[in-house]
Amino acid sequence: MIALLVAAAFAALFTLLLTPLFARLFRRLRLGQFVRADTPWDHVVKRGTPSMGGIVFITGAILGYVVGKLTAALVGRSISTPEFTLSAGLVILMMVGLGAVGFVDDFLKVRKQNSLGLAGWYKIIFTVIVSALFGWIAIFGNDGNGLAPASTSISFIRDVTPSLISIFGVTAGTIALLLWISLITVSTTNAVNLTDGLDGLAAGASIFSIGSYIIIGFWQFNQSCLSVRDNVIAERCYTVSDPLDLATIAAAIVGALIGFLWWNTSPAQIMMGDTGSFALGGALAALAVLTRTELLLLLIGGLFILGPASVILQRAYFKATKGKRILRASPLHHHFEMKGWAEVTIVVRFWLIAGLFVATGVGLFYLEWLSS
Repeated sequence: MIALLVAAAFAALFTLLLTPLFARLFRRLRLGQFVRADTPWDHVVKRGTPSMGGIVFITGAILGYVVGKLTAALVGRSISTPEFTLSAGLVILMMVGLGAVGFVDDFLKVRKQNSLGLAGWYKIIFTVIVSALFGWIAIFGNDGNGLAPASTSISFIRDVTPSLISIFGVTAGTIALLLWISLITVSTTNAVNLTDGLDGLAAGASIFSIGSYIIIGFWQFNQSCLSVRDNVIAERCYTVSDPLDLATIAAAIVGALIGFLWWNTSPAQIMMGDTGSFALGGALAALAVLTRTELLLLLIGGLFILGPASVILQRAYFKATKGKRILRASPLHHHFEMKGWAEVTIVVRFWLIAGLFVATGVGLFYLEWLSS
């Protein structure tokens, strides 16, 4: 618990105090936001705003986690052996690996001074590579308690299918699992990326979504099958590898986002860029897989689904009606911009929607435990 609190506090202070310094550095390096000339005036004025702000909260989250673990070890008088777990390391792997993919995209946009960046198929290929590496380690790794970080089944709040390896065999089952994890990762990274269109929108929504895993991880720790002794409770315990450490890294990410959001709200002094949105999508996917709540992510990340869904709906309607539009613009938040809503109004209302989705997801998680 000490590690969780310290991780969140340190990460928040890091980004709150140092984000302006990173913003100045990015300005000097001319790493500014590129905005197309044909975009609305409200967005044109953002041209040149420092981008790649994801670097700030990725760094803050990792340092927060490390400082939290070291502090807990010091308080426990075992400073020589802080317990850095494989599960938390896998979340960091996804966050850094996919943040790197986003960084390449951001860098190419700045360097070429256009909005193309990294080609879409390259983004998907690199995302699949990172998620496949994550999946392989998560499926076949060992946390020291005989558990692999990831289940070999598809999960909702608990596993809802038999092991895919037992059904299809080791080779085919492993391929199926890696494809499943890659699908989750590609979906979340693109969903967060599409949502990141207004100042503070993706960062604030991610605080809600990733914050839910603090609650889920801590609850799974208290009801872990490795620690419960009461037979009644044991019937509804959770077989999750290092859930408390998953809650700790989630707290570090949330803390870093809170400090970053101070400078990212309208008018933003720094943008997270694809560096940040891809990193957050990767962290969300990793937390869902490792807490074995993969399908529950549909609710926990419900706001992030609205963006891709609105784009698909718009394109389908456009083709079906030969040129008509159901929305004034897509993703959905741009539709409300075109209707004349203030940017801050859209962002705050979308935050409320994100909170409702998360509350529903966490409530369903708890109700499942009560009814088990």
